[in-house]
Amino acid sequence: MIATILLESMRRNPTKLAVVDPHLRLSYTQLIQMALCMRQATVRETENPRVALMLPSSAAFVSSFFGVAWAGRIPVPVNFLLQPAEVAAILTDAGVDLLVTTRFFEKQAESLPVRKLFVEEVLASTAAAPGREGGPRPEPPQCREDDIAVILYTSGSTGAPKGVCLSHANLLSNCRACIEHARMNPDQRFLGVLPPFHAFGLLAMLLAPVALGATVHYLLRFQPAQVVETIQREAISVFMAVPSMYAALLRLKDAPADSFRPLALAISGGEPLPLNVYAAFEQRWGVRLLEGYGLTETSPVVSINMPWGFRPGSVGRTVQGVQVRIADERGMDAATGREGEVWVRGPNVMRGYYGRPEETEAVIDSEGWFHTGDIGRVDEDGFLFITGRIKDLIIVGGDNVYPREVESALVQHPAVAEAAVLGLPDPGRGEVVVACVTLREGAKTSEAELRGFCRERLAGFKVPRILRILPELPRGPTGKVLKRPLAELVAGQPDGR
Repeated sequence: MIATILLESMRRNPTKLAVVDPHLRLSYTQLIQMALCMRQATVRETENPRVALMLPSSAAFVSSFFGVAWAGRIPVPVNFLLQPAEVAAILTDAGVDLLVTTRFFEKQAESLPVRKLFVEEVLASTAAAPGREGGPRPEPPQCREDDIAVILYTSGSTGAPKGVCLSHANLLSNCRACIEHARMNPDQRFLGVLPPFHAFGLLAMLLAPVALGATVHYLLRFQPAQVVETIQREAISVFMAVPSMYAALLRLKDAPADSFRPLALAISGGEPLPLNVYAAFEQRWGVRLLEGYGLTETSPVVSINMPWGFRPGSVGRTVQGVQVRIADERGMDAATGREGEVWVRGPNVMRGYYGRPEETEAVIDSEGWFHTGDIGRVDEDGFLFITGRIKDLIIVGGDNVYPREVESALVQHPAVAEAAVLGLPDPGRGEVVVACVTLREGAKTSEAELRGFCRERLAGFKVPRILRILPELPRGPTGKVLKRPLAELVAGQPDGR
């Protein structure tokens, strides 16, 4: 079923520009031919039902993804930023024997325990090259809506990566719901900088534009100056990124005031959007960043703010077909405006974790509710607010401290660029609040000043007892701040101070 959205868009407008990257500009007809090349190569090279893809955001990834699906196989996108041993563990867990990749990653891939299929060789050796009719096109394979369409591996920031199995119905329902929620149309132009191995990137910068029959421009890697230049040159109207990317754009010194004028939608997801980044973007460029919320396990989108439905500090209202429930400690509905665990139910909830039935049962209950592990609340108008993670909750002398609340206070200080808050064990209080911050370029402050700043805005037990000013915060491959290395760094210092 996934492969049909490409065929349908080609039939509607065969000559329309589909994908652009630094090396290729392909119409929908040409993209079909390129996908057909990859389909033929996949059928020839393996009978395994799963095929790994290790490619950057590009026309090659799009054609390979649809080509593998067209061959009746399940694509398994792999994070090319991982170390070879980490990639090998994922390939072994997924049980694949073929990796589709590019010569650019040849050295990185040479030690992996699978055969390699390089996209350059496929396209060079196939008669049905892009732009030429390669004979009759085979029909997409017959499948059921609940068949697995893709396996996406979680980042593994809290343990070993798990393969999230998303069905055709999961992806297509969420794709259509997002298009309707955001009022997207085929005339919009997308800029793809999100990695395709991430659920956010896969939906936002591949499935949605292709389903629309729109045009997507890919950058092989995120470079702030190139982003601004491409938005202006190509009149990009839809841009989606993680907060750290928006923060990097803010560090550009010479970006003109009209840098983002073509944008109709600037959506932020993947991690919490700091208030200082949101405010600075709107003040400098007049662009309101629209924060959304989702998880790999929910295909991924649960909710998104929109220009016509916006509430500061929230992650918007749910998209069509998705239900959210706020559950208290007993699993009962929390009162409106009260915090609890966010539960999600709908056609977007995953089939399960690959090969891990017990872990699947631990997060999806008998009524189909996915227990996210996130803490949040819903206001009287249906806007969802995410306030933290249950696993990140800090308990100081019996009082609950949510890291996001402390982080939000710290980034209001004019010298602070980013903040990460966590808890460390303490024999007297159970835990203490620890904060690590980075500073804006040229800014100066002290740990004592920042603690005083927090005391004016937070209850005493929420004020960081330990505070560190660092040159940078450690990040994972998708840009998320990694708190485990921060905990190790602080705990390894004398007296934790």
